[in-house]
Amino acid sequence: MGNTYLSRTPSSGGNRRTFTFSCWAKKVNTGAVRNTLFSAGTNSDNVDHFSINDDTILNIAFRSGGTTHSEVKAAGRRRDPASWYHLVMRIDTTQGTAADRVRFYVNGEETTYITTNYPSQDVQLEINDTKLHCVGAKRRDSIEHFFGGYLAEIHFADGQSLAPTVFGETDSTTGEWKPKTVSGVTYGTNGFYLKFANSGAMGTDSSGNTNTYTVNNAGSHPQVTDTPSNSFLTLNPLATGSRGTFSLGNTKVQLNLQGSVPYGQVEFGTFAVNKGKWYFEVKNISAGGGGKMGLGISERWESNRYYNGHNNVGSVGNALYSNQGDIKVGNGSDQTASSYTDNDIIGVAFDLDNSKVYFHKNGSYQRSGDPANGTGGDTLTSSYNDYWTPWVTKDSTNSAHNSTVEFNFGNPAFSISSENSDAAGFGRFEYAVPSGYYALCTKNLNTYG
Repeated sequence: MGNTYLSRTPSSGGNRRTFTFSCWAKKVNTGAVRNTLFSAGTNSDNVDHFSINDDTILNIAFRSGGTTHSEVKAAGRRRDPASWYHLVMRIDTTQGTAADRVRFYVNGEETTYITTNYPSQDVQLEINDTKLHCVGAKRRDSIEHFFGGYLAEIHFADGQSLAPTVFGETDSTTGEWKPKTVSGVTYGTNGFYLKFANSGAMGTDSSGNTNTYTVNNAGSHPQVTDTPSNSFLTLNPLATGSRGTFSLGNTKVQLNLQGSVPYGQVEFGTFAVNKGKWYFEVKNISAGGGGKMGLGISERWESNRYYNGHNNVGSVGNALYSNQGDIKVGNGSDQTASSYTDNDIIGVAFDLDNSKVYFHKNGSYQRSGDPANGTGGDTLTSSYNDYWTPWVTKDSTNSAHNSTVEFNFGNPAFSISSENSDAAGFGRFEYAVPSGYYALCTKNLNTYG
């Protein structure tokens, strides 16, 4: 995420006509930005790159001597912040048929194309030359166009044009495309396999070639628990009315208040649940002063719903714990709780099988709550469809009151001093997960949701 990328300059050239790049990618930024997956070159006049542009276009371009001599673009959108995509770039310029020289695959299926300027037969490319290669960034006159999201299970096969079925398969139960154990791949001179198993050496090559990449600008969160086989909930920048500033994989958000928009701002999670017992944490970076900020769960995604009763917030399903020391559930009265301030961590445990919600501040549950035993806490009231999602809201129109929070759904943005997982072994939390409660991730949804 951010400006993190990996780099390597091969000491000898490989096959510059035939190769395959395969990766799993979870794109978390949105808008008109270029997200580079893989590139090689020396400057803006001599660079090859594979990227996702403007949320929509899967693009590969080959440029040498200041001229783009080939560019192929795939149709469709790849902007879902909750989904992992399996992307395969299959190159073989030796093919007599132009359409066989560059092929894209998304989740096992070849894409349709909106631009098909194929390379000439037998042309040699910048990739696999003795030039700087980057994963997650584009090599131009400087390093730029960083990938905004997560990458996993990266394979580069030097000298082989491989189908996506080498790297993934359809799950017989769910019908979803999923990673599989790769076998029979000859990686070639400059081939590599990055599985990111070692947080202290993220660029380690596991192909057997020792073509290890250097990690640049790693920051404090180079490795996450979110994977293609177990995706964690995040906040949703595509939700109607969202105008927050998101970072750290859409787990951190600044609520951008505007005087022209009545009553403040609200942000929601990427998916909702209607049964089971769930747990997450939120670190209050800054409540921003002025007005109430509320954290909790909501039954309905609506951009015009805010805390403190505005726009009839109390008439719909919701549960909120405010920084000023109130807990409000549905249309009930505000209940007294401890106020919280900068760097306090709020825990939210909600039991949809018994319609209960519990809040803690730095590990101390409010209102005599004991989620493991089902006592204390507050009773949820449903007004719509019983599907609940995490949310945050601020009751103010003053931009000087912007608030910032970091959510931890088990894939933490903030540093963890006491590692705690749920009973299934998933998630990384600051405080103990109550017995019987689980992190909001796809594996738990399949089992307990």
